[in-house]
Amino acid sequence: MALETIFAFQYPIILLITICLMAVLYSSVGHGGASGYLAAMALWGLLPEEMRPAALLMNVVVTSWLLYRLQPYKLMPYNLFWPLVIASTPLAFIGGLIKIDAEPYQLLVGLMLLLAAARMLLTNKVVESTHQPPMIVVLLVGAILGFSAGLTGIGGGVFLSPIVLIFGWCSIRQSTAVAAGFILLNSISGMAGYAFSGQPWPMGAGWLVVAAFVGCLFGAALVTHRASSLTLRKILAAVLVIASVKMVYTAL
Repeated sequence: MALETIFAFQYPIILLITICLMAVLYSSVGHGGASGYLAAMALWGLLPEEMRPAALLMNVVVTSWLLYRLQPYKLMPYNLFWPLVIASTPLAFIGGLIKIDAEPYQLLVGLMLLLAAARMLLTNKVVESTHQPPMIVVLLVGAILGFSAGLTGIGGGVFLSPIVLIFGWCSIRQSTAVAAGFILLNSISGMAGYAFSGQPWPMGAGWLVVAAFVGCLFGAALVTHRASSLTLRKILAAVLVIASVKMVYTAL
């Protein structure tokens, strides 16, 4: 695809600024930010065929940088990470292959954004001890989140993080690395499925990616500190709810 198509400037500056801010906020807790990007794109009226591939690509760029920054800290619990991604990445590819009409996509993503908003309001649990979960449970969680990642463009980290923390599968700092790696591999797989199925690629997506990358440069500097604020989570949740309502209303 020609660079002229990828970097055709067709998005309002305020959308790019919003994408950048979403990247700062999400990357500061180890997430790719797809639910935030989808919310922003929904509020500015982008089409579903623009939203899914753009969100997946932004996830790939942001989480690649996050993992690069996290690598010196050696936080990854591989005995948990590899079963998750072995189960999830094939399903993400399958999800990416599926061509979904605009109305069902808007309803599905609207629901996912609403669930993500609910997750934002959950208080992070302090993990006192960790344990290895049953393998069948890990595989099932990975498969479900992987399929939804490819189908919607939401990488799954916003749902995976509370699962691993609530059930004590890893520590808070380890969850940052697990979520980033999980989002990266599933987003690559979902994007590959999307491309393999011959679905259209959005013009101007390169500028969205640049905005997300600029944001993650700042957010990654905070990631090891797990900076978090209840007020901030409430604001993010409100944005996701508004975008969710808009998408569902548009689909009906």
